[in-house]
Amino acid sequence: MEQLFGSKTRVKLLKLFMSNPNRSFYVREITRKIDEQINSVRRELANLLSIGLISSDSTNNKLYYEVNQKYEHYNALRELFTGKRSSKVLKQKSDASEDEPKTESLTAPVAPIVDANIWDKTGNIFGLLYSGVFTRDDSSPIDILIVGDVPDSRAESAVSELEKQEGKELRYAVMDLDEWNYRRQVNDKFWLQVIGAKNEIIIDKSDLFTQK
Repeated sequence: MEQLFGSKTRVKLLKLFMSNPNRSFYVREITRKIDEQINSVRRELANLLSIGLISSDSTNNKLYYEVNQKYEHYNALRELFTGKRSSKVLKQKSDASEDEPKTESLTAPVAPIVDANIWDKTGNIFGLLYSGVFTRDDSSPIDILIVGDVPDSRAESAVSELEKQEGKELRYAVMDLDEWNYRRQVNDKFWLQVIGAKNEIIIDKSDLFTQK
């Protein structure tokens, strides 16, 4: 484990990847999001690749990196850096002794993800996911899906801000909770495409994106 936490850049990379499962990033995008020098980022990416914590592949002459969710210590690292646990880890924790020492979160010293606060004042969001260009899944009909009580003007403003940060045009859809639940109930084509695509769930207050 000492190999994982040998530098500030490595810690920031771990925070980025653990906070964004299913999302892939290219090098210059990473340097912008974690605010570190490109040479340092390249070196630490090579270290994480060498131990199998991340994987890489090339698309359109760009090399992308993504966390390997099959990595042996993935669940432990995700909990450590984000506070989020898999159901298996939650069960193990509930069975553990109350006297067991708690692991201190490492989220504090890490720079925030660039787009983390864009949606804070958009409205009452029940569900938010990224897909399409974010996860490099051409089968997805959408890049951003917003479910909740969100005025169109606020959604458009938030998406515009995200487009500036990402440097690309984004496809998005906004719908209220009743419409989303109806689409799920009737196995609507759009719902099936969204659920079937590779996506990154940002907000999900009521298991909206769980296939039922």
